[in-house]
Amino acid sequence: MAEKLSISGHTKTIALIGSPVEHSMSPAMHNAAFDKMGLDYAYVVFDVQPDDVEAVVKGMKAMGFAGYNVTMPLKTLVLPYLDELSDAAALMGAVNTVVVKDGKAIGHNTDGAGFMRNLKENGVDIVGKKMTIVGAGGAGSAVFTQAALDGVKEIDVYNIRDSFYEATEKRIGELAAKTGCNVTLHDLDDKDDLRASVASSQLFVNATRVGMAPMEDGCTLDEDMLHDGLAVADTVYNPRKTKLLAMAEAHGNKAVNGLGMLLWQAALGEKIWTGQEMPVSYIEEKFYTD
Repeated sequence: MAEKLSISGHTKTIALIGSPVEHSMSPAMHNAAFDKMGLDYAYVVFDVQPDDVEAVVKGMKAMGFAGYNVTMPLKTLVLPYLDELSDAAALMGAVNTVVVKDGKAIGHNTDGAGFMRNLKENGVDIVGKKMTIVGAGGAGSAVFTQAALDGVKEIDVYNIRDSFYEATEKRIGELAAKTGCNVTLHDLDDKDDLRASVASSQLFVNATRVGMAPMEDGCTLDEDMLHDGLAVADTVYNPRKTKLLAMAEAHGNKAVNGLGMLLWQAALGEKIWTGQEMPVSYIEEKFYTD
């Protein structure tokens, strides 16, 4: 049964914009959290097309929305119409959370911070160490940018040589200069290079869609690349245990699934909007317990 919301003239509105949005779990999750915390907020969704982004961003600020989430394909398209960006959002060139405060729409990106918090919650400390990550798209960019900002010493990023490769290489160079982290981009087709990188890393991260439907049988890491002391994390959360994570667990490696990243990025968004901590354990139990 859906949550019953009590709407009043004082209710503050949070939204999700993007397309498609009708199947998003965000309304149920956030509204349940607001109800649990006793907050007079309501979370709704709007299917917004790229051509309407400017009008929507300006309109939401004018109408007094407390904030909103941004999903594909609008994460980069909202940037020109926001008043300010957090350091992480500016470096990533993408926004997933906006707070409207003191008449300004301020863009944040909580995806990477959610990933790093999830590592911490699972007892993985990568600060001052080396990580290898496969995937430089939206999820990957968020992860390695936040990792660099948080003090990870060295990050090897692997991606196919697609049409965005050169632009990604330039952005990674700027990130390295900004943070002092040794971040470098590598060709995913060079398996020997990937093997050497993993061998000297304390964390391997899959930030691609490999592992989720229809690629459930895929894996971005060869089994013989696993070694003692290597933690393995996946940004995929459905299925909760991907082939990569099952393989890591079978070898006795620490395995961290993507569900925590999903929950913590949402929790960090709520903290930005409301100043209060989302009841993560309650939300996980309510919506994500098998």
